[in-house]
Order: sequence, then C-alpha cells, then structure tokens
Amino acid sequence: LGEFRIRDLNDEINKLLREKGHWEYRIKELGGPDYARIGPKMLDHEGKEVPGNRGYKYFGAAKDLPGVRELFEKEPLPPPRKTRAELMKDIDAEYYGYRDEDDGILEPLEQEHEKKVIAEAVEKWKMEREARLARGEEEEEENIYAVNDEESDEEGVKEREGEEGQQKFIAHVPVPTQQEIEEALVRRKKMELLQKYASETLLAQSEEAKTLLGL
Repeated sequence: LGEFRIRDLNDEINKLLREKGHWEYRIKELGGPDYARIGPKMLDHEGKEVPGNRGYKYFGAAKDLPGVRELFEKEPLPPPRKTRAELMKDIDAEYYGYRDEDDGILEPLEQEHEKKVIAEAVEKWKMEREARLARGEEEEEENIYAVNDEESDEEGVKEREGEEGQQKFIAHVPVPTQQEIEEALVRRKKMELLQKYASETLLAQSEEAKTLLGL
C-alpha cells in the first residue's frame, strides 16, 4: 500500500477507536453498561502503543514503518544504583585526604617550601634592621608583655563606669567583701533555723552563754 497509505489507515483506525471510547463513556453516563471495562479487548491486543505516547496505537504493517520500528526497540536497562551501604564502604581516611602525606612525596615538598619562606622572612628582617641602623635609629627590643598605659586606663575606666549612661558613685565607707557577705548570710540562716526549731529555754541558755563569753 505504500508508507503514506499505511499511515493514513492507521490514523483512521485510531480515530475510530477514540470515537468508540466516547460512545462507551456516554453509554455509561446515561446509566448503561460500562463497555470500556467489560467489553472485548481484541483491538487493544492487536494494537501496540509507543512507550511514552499513551493512546495512539500502531497496527499491522504500521509497526514496521521507518521511524516507528526504532520507537519499539527496548532501551538498555540503566545500570543498577548502588545502595548507601555500598557507597559508604569505599569512604575512608584516604577519601577525605588524611593520608596524602603517606606517599612520601608531599611532605618533602612542603618542608622545602617552608624553609624557603622562613629564609626569605629572615633575610627581609635583616635588611630592614640594617637599614634602621644605617639611619642611626636605635633598635629597641619590643616587649610583647608590656601593657599600654592608654589601654590600661581605658580598661580601668570601663570597669569603673559599668554600664554606659549610669552615674558613678564613690564609696566613703568600707565595703564588705564577698566572703564576709557569705559568712553573714550563713549566720543569719543559722539563727533562723535556731529560732524555728529550738525551744525558748534553749534560746535563753544560748543567750546567757554568749553573754558570759562576751560574744
């Protein structure tokens, strides 16, 4: 029949199948039987759908038309995906680069570069030192433990000021230390417990003992 005639006939068959499906849906809508579910499937078995193109079927010689035969060829199955356990099996310290120095190549190169950088820094320091001596500047060793007076004063002012915006007060009476405050609290707690659980006779005897001892 020729390629074009076969394509036209295949299109006509698909058109009739769609019209048949519309009539079956209308019959069901009017309360009749559902022929789409209980009807014969002869035409569906004879026709073959292209994967990914649901609804359009190819019959007979239409399945061997150029461009259609390739569509029915099965695609190769994708390689199986590895599970998480299989992926984690190959991950070790070497994967994260912790064993890069074990090959004996990287470490000597790093040591050589380190020596080169240190030598350049020392040479630069010597040149700057000689330049200062040539200008007659006295070289003074920098004291890394020295505290700048300005910084010390600023820190003292900050500690005395406390929060910003608050008025400063000067105490003209002795301020108790933290230890004295704790001892006073302990004595007060003891007195409260003594007054709560001791009898009046015991309290009187305690006061009398304190008076005799001069406490």
